[in-house]
Amino acid sequence: MARTIPDKETLTVEFKSDLKKYGDSDLFDDVVAFANTDGGNLYLGVEDDGSITGVHKDHSNPIFLSAYIANHTVPPISVRAEIIEEIHPVLKISVPKAYGGIVATSSGKILRRRMKSDNTPENVPMYPTEIATRLSDLRLLDYSAMVIAEATLQDIDPLEIERLRKLILSYDGEKALLELGDEELLKALGFAREQGDILHPTIAGILMTGRTESIKRFVPTETVAFQVLEGTSIRVNDDFVLPVLAAIEKLSSYAAAWNPEQELQMGLFRMSAPCFDHRALREAIVNAFSHRDYTKMGRIRMAVTDEGLTVANPGGFIEGVTLQNLLTAEPHGRNPLLADALKRVGLAERTGRGIDRIYEGSLIYGRRLPDYSASTSATVSLFIPRSDPDVQMTKIIAEEQNRLGRPLPLPMLLVLNQLRLLPRSDVKQLASSLNLSEALVKTVIDQAVNAGLVEAYGGGRGRNYTLSPKLFYDKPNKIGYVRQKDIDELRYPELILDLARSNEFISRADVVNLLHVKDHKAYTLLKSLVQQDLLVPVNRGRYAKYKLK
Repeated sequence: MARTIPDKETLTVEFKSDLKKYGDSDLFDDVVAFANTDGGNLYLGVEDDGSITGVHKDHSNPIFLSAYIANHTVPPISVRAEIIEEIHPVLKISVPKAYGGIVATSSGKILRRRMKSDNTPENVPMYPTEIATRLSDLRLLDYSAMVIAEATLQDIDPLEIERLRKLILSYDGEKALLELGDEELLKALGFAREQGDILHPTIAGILMTGRTESIKRFVPTETVAFQVLEGTSIRVNDDFVLPVLAAIEKLSSYAAAWNPEQELQMGLFRMSAPCFDHRALREAIVNAFSHRDYTKMGRIRMAVTDEGLTVANPGGFIEGVTLQNLLTAEPHGRNPLLADALKRVGLAERTGRGIDRIYEGSLIYGRRLPDYSASTSATVSLFIPRSDPDVQMTKIIAEEQNRLGRPLPLPMLLVLNQLRLLPRSDVKQLASSLNLSEALVKTVIDQAVNAGLVEAYGGGRGRNYTLSPKLFYDKPNKIGYVRQKDIDELRYPELILDLARSNEFISRADVVNLLHVKDHKAYTLLKSLVQQDLLVPVNRGRYAKYKLK
């Protein structure tokens, strides 16, 4: 009989020996730890090495055990228990993830699961700061909105309030806020709240407008670092503690100083292309402050290296957000009040889709995409690689946006970029590679075809797409365009004629470059097209030119 249980323990799988009857309190601890993490399955009757030794007779009644666990957890955890028939019977206890908050044993123990350095799981206590993080991840707590009872308005820096007002003007924030007095402004943004007729700052209030010494006292986790590394040499290494608005300005100034620009020739016009798009950089910096976990020690870090630019912050992706759905997940943050204030000031994207701006900053120049793959459960890390812009792609996107009078939507930019990398893709392939729905990709493709940005080939399920020839103006690029359509030997003549239609003359070398064939093969193909009266030789010899009949 094939084994039906996993071979080893993971974060969501736990084995427990039940030869001597596993202790009730330990069982409750395990269930609570699972519920406070990602849920999972507990197998009673399996040793740590995965060998099956069987469940104790006192644990052989799944219905009774499920009720017993519910009666000893707060709030009650509804597990599903069942006996699995293996070499010896094993009790499988499936524990759901606790989305409604934190759970504990009836004796008051709160635990969570984590992986040890040897890649085996363990249960550890969940401390108060971790409880706040967990509730924030589940969108049950806004840590930034918590009132600091020990703080007073004396902890607010008037200069930071003035900075806030100036930024509202500079970034087209909510102008109505400028009509309010300082205290009314603090209350309107949620930076201060009344408790017992006394106005106390919130975490967001101290972070945004607090004095530096007050930030160090009440939110000691708020630290920032900027680094520039050239090879193994450190050119700049600055650690600082500042109110959020001042810190954003300082990081932005640093980034601007290390962000060279490149002039792109667009026909008669020139366009300046920064190494890292300015709007994308601002969104990356603002996101780091908006979404970081202020209950955890650590620092927001921006590092400029030979390979690119990294912006990292403590706190992993919030519940429901993964690397796969970054661009499609419903926008929500870890610190809603702080994020809302940054939007109202005008610094953050008001739709909550700042990540779209970050991707757009690379796509409009045909550059390599931003990379979040270094992110972990404890840190979000964004890497924007250095790469040369694709001049022709940049030009076409700029022209299309000028024609429409608005920016191209992100799905359109993503599809064009993917077709640049993987020509002759169908809707299913595009949807899979971009983690978008087929319905959305089909809509975008149809729009791109109508706009002349994409060409369609074939029909039905075999219908596929390539970039339009308008993206390939000079001869090398036209060769690239024709090659992307097909390299099927049966279509060699058609491909050569396509190339001839795009150029006044073609040569044997052009055919070699197009089809990656030997010189004699190229000559044979051209000779056959001449004999079919489809091409006309302009001159003779090894360097002969040909044109359409």
